[in-house]
Amino acid sequence: MKVEQLGRHILAEFYNCDSDILNDHKLIEKYMTEAAEVANATVVTSNFHMFNPWGVSGVVVIQESHLTIHTWPEYGYASIDLFTCGDEVNPWLSFEYLKEKLKAEKTETEEVSRGLVDRIRKHSNNKHQDIKFKVSV
Repeated sequence: MKVEQLGRHILAEFYNCDSDILNDHKLIEKYMTEAAEVANATVVTSNFHMFNPWGVSGVVVIQESHLTIHTWPEYGYASIDLFTCGDEVNPWLSFEYLKEKLKAEKTETEEVSRGLVDRIRKHSNNKHQDIKFKVSV
């Protein structure tokens, strides 16, 4: 079944990652920015925070939406959201890049369709026949 959607949102769990990498504020920001670029996204800005005594949270805002991360170095775990819109950006490329860079031994993912065109048309007060969408199988 084909789904007309505006975006794709990958929810990713990364297990048994390199704890030193997960606790490196600058390196996490670098990898997340590069992950956006690998997916062919246009980076707008980024904001990352180092927690005391460990852990990093951050966002890379892209023209096509955002990539976020929260790390728990003490558990070797990272939670990552990859939300992209448009036909030119592939969030799965970001996922594969981060899996390698964080040295994740195991991952779990779920992809969520965002901006389902039929629902937008159904619930909108305006007629949106000109919505540009991505078709997903």
